[in-house]
Amino acid sequence: MAGRSEPALPAAVRTMSAGGNLQSAIAEALAGVDGLTGVFDGPPARAAFPYAALDATTETDWSHKSAEGREVLVAITLWDDQPVRLHALADAVETRLQALGEVQEWQLVSMRLMRRRVVRDVAGPWAAAVDFRARMLALS
Repeated sequence: MAGRSEPALPAAVRTMSAGGNLQSAIAEALAGVDGLTGVFDGPPARAAFPYAALDATTETDWSHKSAEGREVLVAITLWDDQPVRLHALADAVETRLQALGEVQEWQLVSMRLMRRRVVRDVAGPWAAAVDFRARMLALS
């Protein structure tokens, strides 16, 4: 049809979702936490204690009229058989995430602690659940 224009494609196609990029940045930040034997993108089949499993795949729109944005829920679970050490590791994780600065392709606007709790499975190890809400804006 003459005179009708098609919508323009985005200038750059993002290589990964906001949550995927955030999860990669968090994994890198947590890899430097003393005492953790590993950081996994979900529960590992086998791992020595203490370790962290993370999930940053729940995203909602946080855009405004001039920029694309995402709100990402971050769930980090620390597993250990020693509750005292687990509390110290949760402190270290919280500190690392509060200081997280750079996320590929996204500006991290805020990283807010939503909940932190420690529980124990009667038949297994202790777990510390540390949940954050990240708000991010796409870089142009």
